[in-house]
Amino acid sequence: MPRLHDHFWSCSCAHSTRRRGPPRASAAGLAAKVGEMISASVSGPSLLAAHGVPDADPVPGDRSASMSGPEPGGPYPNTWHHRLVQRSLVLFSVGVVLALVLNLLQIQRNVTLFPEEVIATIFSSAWWVPPCCGTAAAVVGLLYPCIDSHLGEPHKFKREWASVMRCIAVFVGINHASAKLDFANNVQLSLTLAALSLGLWWTFDRSRSGLGLGITIAFLATLITQFLVYNGVYQYTSPDFLYIRSWLPCIFFSGGVTVGNIGRQLAMGVPEKPHSD
Repeated sequence: MPRLHDHFWSCSCAHSTRRRGPPRASAAGLAAKVGEMISASVSGPSLLAAHGVPDADPVPGDRSASMSGPEPGGPYPNTWHHRLVQRSLVLFSVGVVLALVLNLLQIQRNVTLFPEEVIATIFSSAWWVPPCCGTAAAVVGLLYPCIDSHLGEPHKFKREWASVMRCIAVFVGINHASAKLDFANNVQLSLTLAALSLGLWWTFDRSRSGLGLGITIAFLATLITQFLVYNGVYQYTSPDFLYIRSWLPCIFFSGGVTVGNIGRQLAMGVPEKPHSD
């Protein structure tokens, strides 16, 4: 009997031990997994990647922000080029009209003389004058705002069309004075027109870039005119500055400032050209 009782007791204890063992092991494993999940949520996506958990998809707003900027084939560059062509055509037309009006005034006052075979019967001017002046106006009008943007100081002095129209009227008046006013000599007329041209710049521009470009345009245009007159394309009456009149650089200076103001006004509100970077 004692042996049977001992054997029964040992079997029942071993059986209870075996039945209690697996729940303890499963509880310990569950606690370990919960600890790993908590540590993964604290440590971030690096531990999730180590355990094979894929990263979450980025937020749609972040993806759109990372892809900011105009696409290479988008409509923005085409719009910029379209506006550039429009400005060029407007400036070319302005240059042609001013050339026809002002050159006609010079011819009527016998200040500028063209050979009879090159005079056009419709405009009373040489055929090449309007396109050359129109091209020069387009180049100068596009150059002024370009120089302003590269200098980093956009010109904002009297930026309105009323001011531009007054500048055109003053320029026409200066050209009209060069043909209509009678002075004792060309030097007095040249000094008067020089003062008027500087007054035009001070009234409607007042920028160092405008002054520098106006002087450069006057110098280059005077050289080209000297070359044309020297080769007999046309001539001036009573020349006192080599082959031309001494007041002609003043006309070129005031014309450059006027066309520059027109180009600046046309460039207002136009977005800058997108950079490659």
